[in-house]
Amino acid sequence: MTSPPPGRTDAELAALDVPALLRFGLPLDGPRRRALFADGAVAAALAAEECEVPPHAVAFLSEVVRAAGLRAAAGLPEPLVGPGAADLADDWLHAAGSVLDPDDVAAGELVADWLAAVAALLEARHVSRRA
Repeated sequence: MTSPPPGRTDAELAALDVPALLRFGLPLDGPRRRALFADGAVAAALAAEECEVPPHAVAFLSEVVRAAGLRAAAGLPEPLVGPGAADLADDWLHAAGSVLDPDDVAAGELVADWLAAVAALLEARHVSRRA
């Protein structure tokens, strides 16, 4: 039996280009989308931590995208609050909108699902640090 490949460190994941992962992972299902929802979501959670964004804020942004759509969320003046957080969210939302129809409900659902995954990872990291 072979052992699984070694995981990436936080530093390696934090160095990933999340907007690029969004542009390549959102349009088609397959390995790139799986990478977006795995390493890309962790990289995004690490970036959000760096900007002091709490997990519930990313979860709320996910629900805004789900309810109002990608275009509406991208038009918010401050989609996330914290030092650099608005720019971070703008980068994510605009990267998604550059490859998906921002008015398409299914596109909004996909981006909302990814943001929910980022929020869940942020929460797990937050809880593990408190333990």
